[in-house]
Amino acid sequence: MIVTDTLLRETRLRFPELEAEQVKITSIEKGGSERKFYRVQFAPGNSIVLVKYEPGETENQRYVEIAEFLATHKIRAPEIYFHDPAKGLIWLEDLGERDLWSYREESWEIRRPLYESALVEVAKLHRVTAADSAEIKRDLPAQFDAALYLWEQSYFFEQCLGRRFGMPAEKWRALAELPALRSIAEQLASYPRVLVHRDFQSQNIILREEKACLIDFQGMRPGLGEYDLASLLYDPYVRLTSKEHQELSDFYQARAEIADSAFTERLRLCAMQRLMQALGAFGYLGLVRQRQEFLGHIPAALYSLGEIVAGIGGLEELQRELTHLSPRG
Repeated sequence: MIVTDTLLRETRLRFPELEAEQVKITSIEKGGSERKFYRVQFAPGNSIVLVKYEPGETENQRYVEIAEFLATHKIRAPEIYFHDPAKGLIWLEDLGERDLWSYREESWEIRRPLYESALVEVAKLHRVTAADSAEIKRDLPAQFDAALYLWEQSYFFEQCLGRRFGMPAEKWRALAELPALRSIAEQLASYPRVLVHRDFQSQNIILREEKACLIDFQGMRPGLGEYDLASLLYDPYVRLTSKEHQELSDFYQARAEIADSAFTERLRLCAMQRLMQALGAFGYLGLVRQRQEFLGHIPAALYSLGEIVAGIGGLEELQRELTHLSPRG
């Protein structure tokens, strides 16, 4: 109660035209972030979102700068109203509660244009030129280089295979040192990079009037566009069919203006990396941060990873372990 009273007081200072008795604030439970989200309702059908974060965390401070950058390039995202970095508070546009995940039970006829809308927005990001992105790149976190890809792999082996499944350290470390994994990291790092969202999955895409808006983009950095595409196609929260994969992949290639024979291979390897990163996060969030709901997403992600790894040479030993852990989809 003390927290919400404080946030209401701060909101009224920013919006003095609001009458005190009109305003109410409710918590929004979403994702694995340590940030706290609140919906501030000040009239029927009229609200804003308030984000509370630890002031010293640079990733959260970056959110506002990136949002303004996205607006400059006409990429749909929440409008920023006020930012108080000293107090770790951001007031932003309320896009509503209907994310892409909310449509998971609808027919593909309904969902396909929503997915395509999301791909339109992320393709805009991937097409931002090096010159136009030079300034913001200076403030972004580490780009996707070989070291970051190797870290994602290690995160999976330690937090998922080790922590979640209890695999002995000597065993998961031996798997992590398979030469093919380092080769994949170096191969992906060799391609030209664009700006990527980095967590482009169904719960980070809000649909407003059936048009996609990007949220949770504070992890944006230089990487491969295929990484974002893989994040959506192999989303552990929503399983898509192979036909749906192909339709969306074809649509993305057209929007991103990609005509490259290496595209399919990059997408496969990026899918492996993304699933490893997600599985590591699920293990960490579920067991270290005690967010048990994330453990429930491990089977689907593990099965998808097994399907991907089965088509990559040099990873047969890892594929056998994944089959043992996840024999069914």
